[in-house]
Amino acid sequence: MNEVIKGISGKIQGTLSVPGDKSISHRAVLLGSIAEGRTEIEGFLMGEDCLSTVACVRKLGIEVETLAPGQLHVFGKGLFGWQEPREILDAGNSGTTMRLMLGLLAGHPFHAVMKGDASLSSRPMARVVDPLRAMGARIDGRNEGKNAPLSIRGGNLHPITYSSPVSSAQVKSAVLLAGLFTEGETTVIEPAKSRDHTETMLASFGAQVKTTGCISTVKGLPRLKGEKIMVPGDISSAAFFLVAAAITPGSELMLKNIGVNPSRTGIIDVLKRMGAQITCQNERIEAGEPVADIQVKHSHLQGITVEGDDIPRLIDEIPVLAVAAAHATGTTVIKDAGELRVKETDRIISVVSQMAALGMDIEPREDGMVIRGGRTLKGTAVNSFHDHRIAMALAVAGISAAGVTTIENAESVKISFPGFFEMLKSF
Repeated sequence: MNEVIKGISGKIQGTLSVPGDKSISHRAVLLGSIAEGRTEIEGFLMGEDCLSTVACVRKLGIEVETLAPGQLHVFGKGLFGWQEPREILDAGNSGTTMRLMLGLLAGHPFHAVMKGDASLSSRPMARVVDPLRAMGARIDGRNEGKNAPLSIRGGNLHPITYSSPVSSAQVKSAVLLAGLFTEGETTVIEPAKSRDHTETMLASFGAQVKTTGCISTVKGLPRLKGEKIMVPGDISSAAFFLVAAAITPGSELMLKNIGVNPSRTGIIDVLKRMGAQITCQNERIEAGEPVADIQVKHSHLQGITVEGDDIPRLIDEIPVLAVAAAHATGTTVIKDAGELRVKETDRIISVVSQMAALGMDIEPREDGMVIRGGRTLKGTAVNSFHDHRIAMALAVAGISAAGVTTIENAESVKISFPGFFEMLKSF
């Protein structure tokens, strides 16, 4: 599907709500499925990735009832309640589904096979397979288990202390979830702190979790109880509108009920450092997660360097951050972001090639990119390469470009933000 975006001459004003947080939605279903009793979820993201998680737990014998869009009930059977699946578990395009489920499957004494689409099958799985094997799971797959499809037989795990070479919430979560099935404490040490939704939600379900800086520990064999989970709006989805309003003259926008977990708010902090007028209002805690309403106004941005501990806190927002950088005065340097190479696409190549086609002064680096602001963007035909965040970043660039931008393979936005283009055009 192609999507046509026209450059706008007006301003962006109003109030909006974005769909539920993708990371929290995945975890709510997964933890609900291994808890005892009913877990009630409000605000669940009905995107393709999260629906892949729902489909997988159903194949493991867990009832998931959809009462209305975004409202789910998960009827958990306890820590060891999953049943051996008769079918292959299909994660679709979702790396979160595959990696977190591998952690949980590692604790179950039966055989299962997981697969994904072509993109997911090319993404690195050794980063979770290796520590899970060290805990006792038997895992095999393509390229000696480096890529899906993957076959796993779990059970009889032992706890480990794992020093992860990458700051990845998916890696950390897979190991901690496997640690639930061990006698003892499982610890993950990261080079920089990644998002901590798993630790927060585990604690709310009744697990004993300790977090100190970049070190997270879970105690095995907890008795988890079903919970009520309110899923806030996804900051990664809100980021596209934050940038759109910040770069469009005269704009003022309010985004309601957005998750502002400190491990996820790198995009807000970086935009503020660039000079963006962003304020968080009505701050509160819902189901253990910080939530706020975010107001953003058009601002004159300045180029900065984004690196180090910034990166794990905004890795998914870098494509749209490049659009903000194109409208800033001076040069923006993004580095230490080699993880972009192993996302749904190589996002360094995808961002640089397609933004350059729009006229952006941008060049790649091995671990990031350099953007020199000030050029006028011009609409043209671009390609998302089936990557939802590339498609949405190109759309934000398109509304600030002269003329018409046509985005190929734009249907990929359904992975995380169904209705994105309709919402964007409504403003």
